[in-house]
Amino acid sequence: MNNDRCPSTTAGCPKDRKMGASTIAAMLSIMITGIISLIIIHMYGVHATLHFSRNNIYQLHLQKMQELKASFVHSSRTRPRIPMRSLQQAPVPSPVVSSKVYHVTSYGADPTGKRDSTDAILGAISDALKGPGKGFLFQGIVNLGGARVDLEGGNYLISRPLRFPVAAKGNLVIHGGSLTASNDFPNDGYLIELSPASNNDAEYNYEFITLRDLFLDSNFRGGGIQVVKSLRTSIDNCYITHFNTTGISVQGGHETYIRYSYLGYRITAGADPSERAFSGTGIVLNGNDNSVLDVVIFSAATGILITGQANLLSGVHCYNKATGFGGTGIYVKAPGLTQTRIVNSYMDYTGIVAEDPVQLTVSNTFFLGDAYIVLKSVKGVVNGVNIVDNMFSGSDKGIDIVRLDQTNGPFKQVDQVVIVNNNALGMKVKTTVARATVQGNTSSWTADFNSMLVFPNLIKQVQYTFITDGTSFPNHVVRNLSGNRVVIQSDVVVPASIYITADQRGTSF
Repeated sequence: MNNDRCPSTTAGCPKDRKMGASTIAAMLSIMITGIISLIIIHMYGVHATLHFSRNNIYQLHLQKMQELKASFVHSSRTRPRIPMRSLQQAPVPSPVVSSKVYHVTSYGADPTGKRDSTDAILGAISDALKGPGKGFLFQGIVNLGGARVDLEGGNYLISRPLRFPVAAKGNLVIHGGSLTASNDFPNDGYLIELSPASNNDAEYNYEFITLRDLFLDSNFRGGGIQVVKSLRTSIDNCYITHFNTTGISVQGGHETYIRYSYLGYRITAGADPSERAFSGTGIVLNGNDNSVLDVVIFSAATGILITGQANLLSGVHCYNKATGFGGTGIYVKAPGLTQTRIVNSYMDYTGIVAEDPVQLTVSNTFFLGDAYIVLKSVKGVVNGVNIVDNMFSGSDKGIDIVRLDQTNGPFKQVDQVVIVNNNALGMKVKTTVARATVQGNTSSWTADFNSMLVFPNLIKQVQYTFITDGTSFPNHVVRNLSGNRVVIQSDVVVPASIYITADQRGTSF
């Protein structure tokens, strides 16, 4: 028996144990080597994939850049080349003009009012008038297309009138600021003069010029606005004060509309202790077909002076200077052909004077503080006058609502004068159609109309109703009309009541 073999019953011989350990070690080594190889292969594959992806992206970007470059080359062949200097930022023009809006501060105007801004504002106005136009308005007046001179809410000092440098322009607006006359401003000038610097033989200088949202302080030197020979001018929402000549003067032209504005020689709200010294005229209308609508004149010797025809005043409030202090609210100085309408207005302690009025209407107007209407004789003509449906309020001093001034001679031509349907409180009603009742048991009855009728010794028509309680049928007749007294006589003595209407309106009624 070989003693080198280990018995099978034993736990194992040392030789067998050595062989098993080496086998296990070899197997572990192979496994570890395989795992490491797999890891290396995987990492290499990932790296290779990433490398492949980056190369593809690079190739794609390169291709796009080449295509973009090719497009630029193609564009440069088909389009004109732009000079390099045109790609630079353009310099800001001075003054700045946005479309057709001319800002006066861009021309150097001082909105604080410390420095003289006359030249700067005139520069803006000049550029606006000389700016581009398209088409024409009335007979050669260039349409500026609504160009605007913007005062930008500033208060500007003015040393001489802002007179338009050229004529024959239209459709322009000046708005939005304040102008104040300097201490050396000319006494005969206006802050804004809508008249050309040189003579113009055209029928109209300008058309459709609008002045709005302005505060004008004349500094007791000259006036506010002068409009000369212009067509369809609008003055809206303006406050004009401290003038010693005229707030707004309209000379010739046609259709100037003054609306929603306030004018006063002195800034006050009534009951001013210096009212007796008020001077100047609020508005002068020396032209035809103009309108003053919703305007307040709070101080001036004369509120509105009218020397042209076919003018309309509506919604006007005058308390410029009391009649008792020598003031006049509205003076109609167009004798022989007036053609003026004053309606829906308020005459506050100041009245209306009309010289030789021919075609004048005063209607639906309130007269306060003993204010009244004066018909003034120049050549003794009054024709086509309607003073109707007005209210008068006074202080029980016996003042007539309508008076006659016949200093230059009596009215000799009176026709179509209708002064009726007015009411008065504390004043005496005067009319051209009066009624009276006389009674008595007699053969002669007299009705005196002097206290009621406007014109002395001028009854043109009489109507009467004769009622008697007697049994007889008397004959009766109008015997006399002289001295505005109507005398009616009968052939017998009877008790009678006679109702008489005396009419001064004229033969046309």
